[in-house]
Amino acid sequence: MSRPSLIDRLPKRALAVLAPVMVGGVMLAAPAIAPAQTAAQSEVLPGYWEYTTSAVGQRDTEQKCVRPSEINRFFGGLSTNKWRCTYPTRVVGGGNARFEGTCQDRKGRRIAVRLNGTYTDTSFSFRGGAQLVRGTPYIPASITARRLAAQCPANAEYF
Repeated sequence: MSRPSLIDRLPKRALAVLAPVMVGGVMLAAPAIAPAQTAAQSEVLPGYWEYTTSAVGQRDTEQKCVRPSEINRFFGGLSTNKWRCTYPTRVVGGGNARFEGTCQDRKGRRIAVRLNGTYTDTSFSFRGGAQLVRGTPYIPASITARRLAAQCPANAEYF
């Protein structure tokens, strides 16, 4: 018999506190730019990036090397292997971006996600949050990122 996953064992209150942290993860891997768009057309540059997610008083900072082939996925918001996100509302241009969509885990659980903010080719800052249950307030979350270098160090983790 398999054990229930950590999410299934968490009380709803704990899930509500952890969800924004997961949303920070969700925002990183979700595509923000149409799949047909190439890395050369991305709004941000590949290279060595540092990004910080923040939600409910918890902050997490990571540094990753982002290849040209991964830059569109990286810029689109942040995602983990557990969450698949789609953003039907995707407005990017002129240094401003807005994303609205849903993320779903492998068990079919969905959360609504909203993000907006500003970007340059070497940084971005998005604020927004996640709605765990329809009709409830969004739980605040944010992500800020900055490009540290055009070239990645030899020991860098890849996105």
